Amino acid sequence: MEYTKFAYKRKIFKDREEAGIELAEKLSKYKGKESILILALPRGGVPVAFEVAKSLGAHLDVFITKKLRFPEQPELAVGALAENGEVFLNKELKDYCPEEYLEEEISYQREEIKRRQVVYRGGKELPSVSGKTIILIDDGIATGATMIATIRALKASDVKELIVAVPVAPSEVIKEFSKLADELVVLYTPYPFFAVGAHYSDFSQVSDEEVREYLEKAKIIYEQHYKMDSEERNKSSKESQSLVHIPADSVRLDGELHIPQGAKGIVIFVHGSGSSRFSPRNILVAQVLRSATFGTLLFDLLTREEDMDYENRFDIPLLARRLIAVTKWVRTQEQTKALQIGYFAASTGAAAALIAAVEQGKDIKAIVSRGGRPDLAMEVLGSVNVPTLFIVGGNDNVVLKLNRDAMMRMRTKIELKVVQGATHLFEEPGALEEVARLAVEWFTKYLCK
Repeated sequence: MEYTKFAYKRKIFKDREEAGIELAEKLSKYKGKESILILALPRGGVPVAFEVAKSLGAHLDVFITKKLRFPEQPELAVGALAENGEVFLNKELKDYCPEEYLEEEISYQREEIKRRQVVYRGGKELPSVSGKTIILIDDGIATGATMIATIRALKASDVKELIVAVPVAPSEVIKEFSKLADELVVLYTPYPFFAVGAHYSDFSQVSDEEVREYLEKAKIIYEQHYKMDSEERNKSSKESQSLVHIPADSVRLDGELHIPQGAKGIVIFVHGSGSSRFSPRNILVAQVLRSATFGTLLFDLLTREEDMDYENRFDIPLLARRLIAVTKWVRTQEQTKALQIGYFAASTGAAAALIAAVEQGKDIKAIVSRGGRPDLAMEVLGSVNVPTLFIVGGNDNVVLKLNRDAMMRMRTKIELKVVQGATHLFEEPGALEEVARLAVEWFTKYLCK
């Protein structure tokens, strides 16, 4: 087993991205090699792994392993559960846990793994790892319980070679990992070791949405700048897809245009505050719409620099003006100019969509709003003449009331669908799938006329 350790001294990374860039340099011998798959432990390992995948030109995915929490001390791991069912238990701690507690904790984490599979991969299973060289990445190792469970699960899946790579780890866990992985790359093993977060200036929590965004960005980078395998090419041959740059005001907005063969119409996605074209929720809905033969356009309403100014995210006239410019662009493109146009909007994007629809008259055929803020377009609600569907989570009480109040002011065909048990981000199992199903029904009814 090969072990590469680069320093004992204490290192403070600016953030996980910086750690990933430095780790990628130490893994450069794998660049361009066949059958490489980068697997990250979510959520903290994903920004690190993204930089490695980008540098090596490799596929990026996540391997979901959940910590099994010690009773009344949730930060302490009594073990871990991997997404393929592999369980690792700490021999020294498990005897202090009642058997009934462990059964309940494993059951709870199994459901959480299923939820994350939906959020991160749209419910798809992990790609086959058999015969592949796996580079397994996290933002650091502390006790190692989660990583050990993951290594054992992957080893049981007939991988060709398993490389474990992390920016920082305590030297005392190295011996055990040396027995498990084919190669171990650790940038820093400081002594004494306090915690992984102590080695980052910015160790803020990574959200589920950010994980999905990193995965989508990695996929786009790989497909645009590196080769797609034959199966991916065959799958995409039935669909026109491209990165686009749309002029609006004095800037260019980046977008992703997908037009399935025989498209019934095109749905333009209008994301909400703090989001982008990489919104995992919008991406999932777009995938379902394309499977129903609708074209989709996901684009950034703001440039990266503009988004840094928080006030721009709530500048509804600006967002509406951008959406109108993008809609006009869609009408001029050869592959989209004959398609009927609909809007799928979320949060503040709903207000922008309503205003844009009013200003463009009957050119917009249907609107679907997910957890939208129509109250931010109150002055135009009475003028909306586009069939509009509001979808709101049953537990999103404030937004639910705002949508009901907005409906009272609207004269067009308007419906409200409440997804019971769902909160504002529709992170609950099955919630987003229900949103997608309702959207397909609405666009099929009103966009295909």
